[in-house]
Amino acid sequence: MTETETVVATERGISNALLAAIALGFLLGIGSLVWCFSLQGRLRAAEQKLAEDTQRNAALAERLESTDARLTATSETLSRNVGATQQQIEARATSIMAAQRLQSAETARLAQQQQSAEKQIGAVSSDVASVKSDVGGVKTDVAATRSDLENTKSQLQRVVGDAGVMSGLIATNHSELEELKHRGDRNYYEFALQKGAQPTLLATIKLQLKKVDQKHSRYTLNVSADDRNIEKKDKNLDEPVQFYTGKDPVLFEVVVNDIEKNKVSGYLSTPKNTPRGASAP
Repeated sequence: MTETETVVATERGISNALLAAIALGFLLGIGSLVWCFSLQGRLRAAEQKLAEDTQRNAALAERLESTDARLTATSETLSRNVGATQQQIEARATSIMAAQRLQSAETARLAQQQQSAEKQIGAVSSDVASVKSDVGGVKTDVAATRSDLENTKSQLQRVVGDAGVMSGLIATNHSELEELKHRGDRNYYEFALQKGAQPTLLATIKLQLKKVDQKHSRYTLNVSADDRNIEKKDKNLDEPVQFYTGKDPVLFEVVVNDIEKNKVSGYLSTPKNTPRGASAP
């Protein structure tokens, strides 16, 4: 190889190396530009993410502050409630203890009352035994009363009145008159007449006492009936004083069964179908 060829070959080698270096530099520049553009995009994304994270952190901080405030308020409320609950528990405990003391006192009182009641029951048992004996006596009295009533019934009798008519049953006292009233055969009006008093209205007639002979158990009275006066003179105790009265004359009877000084008492007897009229005051 000649020197010229050698120079040419050397120059070519240098040119090729230079071209290669230029190409490499160009490629490196292009790569650097691409890397710069890529890095710039990543930086913008990072900045945007950082801004978003900053906003989120600010929101979280705000929420954290709000949560802290609520927690603080809740804590204070719980503290107050716990204090109030503690006071309620203490008050409840005091009330329960007072109730227990009251119950103990009530139990003691009931025990005392039970002892007293047992004593009273013993006394009542004695009284019951006494009452039983009294009941036996009462039964005896009732039997005697029944016997007396039967005797009263048997003592009621019929007699002939002053008009010659057979009278109904005659009552010689108040008990016998009550028996006659219960029989319900006739109407009965009790009276008490005072000598010198105004006539007394009984049913549809009037009676007036004119004279009393207590020693001989006799009396005289006037009977006003059907606009006429009838004098019943010197009548005896328990004697039926009879007279007829009314539009369709029916038999009335007056019986005096008690005579005192200037006073007599007894009853008027009329048939059931006659007007009842007035009673003596």
